[in-house]
Formats: sequence, C-alpha cells, structure tokens
Amino acid sequence: MRTRSVLLHAMFAAGLVVMISGCQGTGSEDLIASNAPAEISGAAASAIAGDMVSRLAEQIGPGKAMVALKPDGSPFGQALETALKGWGYSVVTDQKTDDKAKLVAIAYALQPYEDQVLARLSTATVDIGRAYTVTAAGATPASPLSVMRKG
Repeated sequence: MRTRSVLLHAMFAAGLVVMISGCQGTGSEDLIASNAPAEISGAAASAIAGDMVSRLAEQIGPGKAMVALKPDGSPFGQALETALKGWGYSVVTDQKTDDKAKLVAIAYALQPYEDQVLARLSTATVDIGRAYTVTAAGATPASPLSVMRKG
C-alpha cells in the first residue's frame, strides 16, 4: 500500500513537470497557451475548476485582481472562467485591459493519466496541481495539492 502511494505521488510529480515544460508563451502579454481534453464531462470540469480556483484563491487572494485567461474552448476552460467569476475575479479573455489594472495571467492544463486527470493552474508567481479521479457524476481529489512558488 505504501509503495503504491509513493509511486502515485512520483507519477503525479512527473506529470506536473511534463505539463509545465510543455507550456508555450503567446506573446508580449505573457499568457500561456492552455489546454484541456474536450472529452472531460461538464460535471467533472466544474468540480475540478471549483476546487482548483478555491486553492488558487488561497495563494493569490480571493477576487483581488483582474485575471487574464486564454481558454481553449474545452468544458474545463469554460468551467474555469465561471469558477473564477464566482470567486469575484474579473476575467479578461481577449487580452485587452486597462494598463492601470493589476493583471494576473493564468494558464491551465489537464492531462489524463491512467484512470485519473492531472490538473495544473499557473501564474507568474505560483503553480498549483492535483490529481483527480473522474466519474460520470464529477471529480474528486486523488492527491494532495502541490504548490510551487516562483521566485
């Protein structure tokens, strides 16, 4: 049992490294191209987005900034935008903002792995990630939250 837990955490960490290294900048706005598989159900996408945004709010403060998000059109991208607005964030998806606004660029990635999904949200100052078990009714956390603060 302990070996399985260690192996799961090692695979989760490796998955996060792969997801983070696969990010690509999109220009002077420093937004990252986000991606999530379209086959994740709306219920699972909403559950994952709700949990991840609540954890992100713990790191950057709830509703304290305008968020720049470049969604990919997936159910998760839509659910993430809804969850961010639910936490009081102003969400900009067209990358045009008032120069005086405090802007936090957020990128995301969801990566299916065996019978779980690895989820990551990234900003310029923090990356958070977690594995989820996805069912037809939604998704539940399958690992502790991983938080990486950037210098």
